[in-house]
Amino acid sequence: MKLYKLEDKTLINTSMEHCWDFFSNPKNLPIITPEYLSFNIKNELPERMYEGLIIEYTVNPIMKVPLTWISEITFMKKPFYFVDEQRFGPYKFWHHQHYFENSSNGIIMKDIVYYSLHFSFIGKLVHSLIVRKKLEHIFQYRKNIIDNLFNEES
Repeated sequence: MKLYKLEDKTLINTSMEHCWDFFSNPKNLPIITPEYLSFNIKNELPERMYEGLIIEYTVNPIMKVPLTWISEITFMKKPFYFVDEQRFGPYKFWHHQHYFENSSNGIIMKDIVYYSLHFSFIGKLVHSLIVRKKLEHIFQYRKNIIDNLFNEES
């Protein structure tokens, strides 16, 4: 099994409390997800996440084929970090760490994603041709949305 790692940092011009309020609300996931993925939450969700929360959704990452993805919030320390892990879905393994840290310019949000694909050799090929680029695009899209929501000068 090949394990991949993706890291990203985003500066968010807001307070820790406001940042945490936004990112700990699972209902905000569609806002920061590209529309072409057709992200659709399937279960009822609370206003705030908690350890053990199950989130079921569908996404259409390739050729508009809907895939079910079920995530669990496995760890959380308000307002500094939370971890979501895929329980069922398109990846063989998915572990996404979200960190929030105060800085002189606002909040630094750091993401660390460990993931693995199915189908060994074919998975490695699909990763290099498609998956890595799509993930990087999704993170760039999210940065653009965050800039529009938090970082635009009034």
